[in-house]
Parts: sequence; structure tokens; C-alpha cells
Amino acid sequence: MNTDQFFAKEDTSDDSLFYEIPRLVTHIDDNACMVLKGFYRSLLKDGDSVLDLMSSWVSHLPEDIKYSKVSAQGMNKVELEANPQLTDFIVQNLNTNQVLPYEDEEFDLCTIAVSVQYLTSPVRVFGEIARVLKPNGKCCVSFSNRMFPTKAILAWRMSSNEDHCNLVSQYFKKTEMFAEVKVERLVEENGYYDPLFAVIGKKGEY
Repeated sequence: MNTDQFFAKEDTSDDSLFYEIPRLVTHIDDNACMVLKGFYRSLLKDGDSVLDLMSSWVSHLPEDIKYSKVSAQGMNKVELEANPQLTDFIVQNLNTNQVLPYEDEEFDLCTIAVSVQYLTSPVRVFGEIARVLKPNGKCCVSFSNRMFPTKAILAWRMSSNEDHCNLVSQYFKKTEMFAEVKVERLVEENGYYDPLFAVIGKKGEY
């Protein structure tokens, strides 16, 4: 199996068609949403600027932080318009265009919540994340065991939670721009609550 096949999807139709209908739901349970918000709080301080990639109508950001701005990229305009935490957003398909329309070193934190499994050119996207993060800025990629299977890449569908953590860690490392990469198991799999994992990359000072 060649590398390209690992990033293949069962449904090869245009992603914009799949995301055309708004889904005003959360894709992890209430406990995972609460835990993720609390974890974000540990990464943030007043005045921080945030980039929420692959966003929707919920960003899971704590409300008690005073953000300088919260920018977002997503696939559905209606969902993004319904997100009360955003200061601005763009509709962009990261599988067809990985270049982000932001300045170098613009953000303190980048988040990707429960969506990384759909990226077909992840290292290019993570390279762009590194570009727009400030020195020592962080990117937090969170995921559970849920997915839209027809739109998730093969490498995700065929692997375990542990493998997912290793795979996302490699996305960071392949850019050679993140000085630290660590894995956090935020909610362990127990058959009752949704499991939740986070891989956090800290951009180096260059």
C-alpha cells in the first residue's frame, strides 16, 4: 500500500457537498465537551488570539477568557455564523487549499476539535499552522473515537486510539517547526463516556 492510499477516503465526492447541510450538533458527548473546554482554559490567558480550524457552530472555548480575536475556518457558512465566539471566519476546504489567509505569527493558539481525521494533506496544513502561530504558540488537536467513516482517511479508519495519537504527533513532527509535541488522554475509554485525546504541539522559537 502506498502512502497516498493511507489518505484516501471511501467517499471521494466533493467535500463541500457533504458539508452543505448545516449540522448544529456536537460530535462528542457533554462530558467530553466540558473536559475539552477546561483543557483549553489551561492553554489560554487574557488577550490571546485563537484560530479555530475545521470549526462549526461551537468552538468549545471557555467564556471567561478575554480574547483579542477568535478567527475560524470551516466548511459550512450557516454553522460558522451561528458560532457566538467568533470574531471572523472563512469558508475554506483544507483538502483542496491548504494555504491559510493569515499573517505570519498571528495567533497564540490554534485548535482542531474532532476533525483532524478528515484531512488528506495534513502535513501541509500543520506547516501552515506553524507559520501563523507566534513563537511558543501552541496547537491543540483533539479527537475521540467518533467519525463520519466515509469521509475519514483510511489511516484513521484502520487504526486504534493509540495509533491516532501517534499519527497526529507525526503530523506535527514532519513540519520540523514544533519544538515540543505531547499527548494528553483527557477522558479514558470506559464504555460510558466518549474517550477524548489531545495532541499539543508547541512552536519553537526561530
